[in-house]
Amino acid sequence: MTSQAADTSVRTSIVVEAPIERAFSVFTDGIGGWWPPDHHILEAELADMVFERRQGGHVYDRGVDGSECRWARVLAYDPPLRFVISWDINLQWQLEKDPEKTSEVEVRFVADGPDRTRVELEHRNLDRHGEGWEQMAAAVGSPDGWGVGLRRFADAARAA
Repeated sequence: MTSQAADTSVRTSIVVEAPIERAFSVFTDGIGGWWPPDHHILEAELADMVFERRQGGHVYDRGVDGSECRWARVLAYDPPLRFVISWDINLQWQLEKDPEKTSEVEVRFVADGPDRTRVELEHRNLDRHGEGWEQMAAAVGSPDGWGVGLRRFADAARAA
């Protein structure tokens, strides 16, 4: 896995042992199975995560108490090649309701042979979060940010 921060973006990539279609499906349909369970902003314990597979859909968490938190909007959906979601989470790790103050996450899937896929993630426009945006960049760019998520995703894609 490689990772780098550039300007107002964090970029990282990983190669997974899965065909492109399976990698895309595990990332989207299977997001609740690999996403780190402690990486959510619900007050309740996380029961599930849902990725609505269409432009205009949402990514949301569902708590064990039935509560929901819609923390991303699906801005582009082009299976199995890419998707773009908003990052509607502010610097206090709470929902951001103003779309002008949200960043974006683009994930691209590139076939690297019949049974391998390179997954390229760019979390961009982090400066939209306002003063102190660098702390968000540091958090999502850290090994415990997108790094841990992508490693868990790679394990899930290999096992699927």
